[in-house]
Amino acid sequence: MPAVAAGAVGPDYADLTFPPPPPGRPYIVTNMVSSADGKVVVEGDEGGLGSPTDRRLMRELRSHADIVLNGAGTLRASGSSSRLGVRALEDRRTRRGRARLPVAAVLSASGDLPLDRDFFRARDFPAVVYVSDAAAPERRRGLEATGRPLHVLPGTNPLDAMVRHMRESLGAELVLVEGGPALNGALFDRDLIDEYFLTLGARLAGGSGVPAAIEGRAAPTREGLRLLDLVSAYANVETSELYLRYRVRR
Repeated sequence: MPAVAAGAVGPDYADLTFPPPPPGRPYIVTNMVSSADGKVVVEGDEGGLGSPTDRRLMRELRSHADIVLNGAGTLRASGSSSRLGVRALEDRRTRRGRARLPVAAVLSASGDLPLDRDFFRARDFPAVVYVSDAAAPERRRGLEATGRPLHVLPGTNPLDAMVRHMRESLGAELVLVEGGPALNGALFDRDLIDEYFLTLGARLAGGSGVPAAIEGRAAPTREGLRLLDLVSAYANVETSELYLRYRVRR
């Protein structure tokens, strides 16, 4: 098992390396921040759970991605983009022959999304929208009118169709999922998550009925527990946060 490193500023995620993508889809990692008691939402979003160091690591993880994916609930609660916010990270991408910013993507079964959000109105980052074929035609038309490319997924195995499109049509090798819990759970259920990054904050949220980082529709079973291998762990003595990187064991 990797040793737990400790320091005052946190790890450096800018120089991470990842395995090549599996056949037919991108390599998919998810990144979440939670309180020490496992809660990922406080007053409707993740605000207040992470430190500036956690937000730096989020941007550094984004710098590796071809696509940054969010679910509809995350877009509604806290917005969604693929911005890095650090010129040095953008320059590093361009020096390696990549686009300055990853593509932002959002997945919605219904297509009921707030069209006044930056995701749809901004033009400083590229973005795509995935919806189910059950989405009403008027909602599809509204999404298309924003100018963002719209891709309609079949009702059978839509997540498989989405990641196949990302790989085959968009050329994505690495997808970063930033939530929310329901999307994480659906991807884990389809065995589509390869790595799980977690910032464990030194805060207690309490409360009941608050989602964890990965939520599913069914109660967990002992037989259904997924095994993870610890890739790295870092304790920040300044913020008391713990930064964990796991790889899904297969």
